[in-house]
Amino acid sequence: MAVTVKSAREIDLMRESGKRLAEVHARLGEMIKPGISTLEIDQAGDRMIRKLGGVPNFLHYNGYPASICVSVNDEVVHGIPRADRILKEGDIVSLDAGLIYKGYHSDAARTHAVGEISEEAKLLIQRTEESFYEGIQMAVAGNHLYDISNRIDAYITGFGYGIVRDLVGHGIGKKLHEDPQIPNFRQKKKGIRLCAGMTLAVEPMINMGRSEVEWLDDDWTVVTDDGSYSAHYENTIVITPDGEPEILTLL
Repeated sequence: MAVTVKSAREIDLMRESGKRLAEVHARLGEMIKPGISTLEIDQAGDRMIRKLGGVPNFLHYNGYPASICVSVNDEVVHGIPRADRILKEGDIVSLDAGLIYKGYHSDAARTHAVGEISEEAKLLIQRTEESFYEGIQMAVAGNHLYDISNRIDAYITGFGYGIVRDLVGHGIGKKLHEDPQIPNFRQKKKGIRLCAGMTLAVEPMINMGRSEVEWLDDDWTVVTDDGSYSAHYENTIVITPDGEPEILTLL
């Protein structure tokens, strides 16, 4: 495992990449309403990324055909935007997006309510986001990588949700996916020791039902095995020399 430690200059570039991505997410969030198609969301996101001086890093990544992953209800991640997929009242929709700025990647995801949603769906979205913040409390120089995983697991398991095990967080930098992999579920080993300058994409993917998932025939869209709703929350962070990590993909 070759985990890269970024220089101050590299972190500055990733900070700028993350800032631009945070702006894209904020604007896309304002668009979410019943009647909009997932393709409209993708097209708007692509335009925003380019207008902000970035390059959409998901587009054509291993053949993925869009700039924004738009995943609805039981779709966990990697939903492919379509003109005929129209959001309706009561849906939840996860937007996963990233961009490249001057050679450096950022990556973040948010799950949104479409109009009025059920109380159960609201809690799933809220607790998924909270699990991220629980996890990064452990993203401190000197701690071990899987302290993050174990804290997310400890927070989520009490609610009876399923933590997706087939997909994990990752390192990030000059590449979208770098070492290390960051599971969101409890690990028996400690993992590597964290040190300042490591940049990580921490991304809990939490199902209202069981943890099992399957891939649709498009080989991209991941759905819950039991048809339950799934939520996704992700930010790119950097381990700092002292204290809490810095979140690079928030406004």
